[in-house]
Amino acid sequence: MNSRNNRFDPVRNLFFCLLIAVLTLGLVGNVFGREFQMARLQYDGGGDWYNDPCKIPNLMEFYSRKIESEVIEEQAVVRADDEEIFDYPIVFMTGHGNIDFSEAEASSLRSYLKSGGFLYADDDYGMDEAFRREIDKVFPDRPLVELSPEHPLFSSYFEFDELPRIHEHYPDDPPQAFGIQVDGEWVVLYTFNTNIADGWASPEVHGNPPEVRKTALRFGVNIISWVFGQ
Repeated sequence: MNSRNNRFDPVRNLFFCLLIAVLTLGLVGNVFGREFQMARLQYDGGGDWYNDPCKIPNLMEFYSRKIESEVIEEQAVVRADDEEIFDYPIVFMTGHGNIDFSEAEASSLRSYLKSGGFLYADDDYGMDEAFRREIDKVFPDRPLVELSPEHPLFSSYFEFDELPRIHEHYPDDPPQAFGIQVDGEWVVLYTFNTNIADGWASPEVHGNPPEVRKTALRFGVNIISWVFGQ
């Protein structure tokens, strides 16, 4: 059973009642995480949160083929303070510029993450300072912790000896992965100076070679597998 798909507080009290109906209808596969949809986070501040809308659909299609799992390939779009955010086990955000969470958005995102949701943020060159500032609004007492290649993220499905660098933004600095834990579970992943998600985009968008795209999509599979495997 994938715990993350079933940990959201708004549905916990209904779980056992729904289980009987689910078993009767033969829908256990979907409820227990066989089918899911990833959402993209819309935010204020001026950053291009919307860039390359093909990223999530391409990753979902690749993940579905590799894991042989049912997914909804189309991306959903949510804001941090939308009630609908609780419908999605993983929310993705990216961009090149500024990010601004209101107090209500920071509070809602904190509730979502503490209730079993997961945020993956990928710096698309230029959002590092803003992301660090805004995620500190969400978890002021939980700093980002760097994840080494020995972390389970790097071997959750495919084996990676290091964090791949898809786009070289800062040649003198290594690519880095950071996370935040709540109650023993990782709830935030932030990748910097690697731009993993650009490799999920269709070939004509950035002109990435097939092997580079394959590497990025494989690491995307690792992210999802790690999130659901916690």
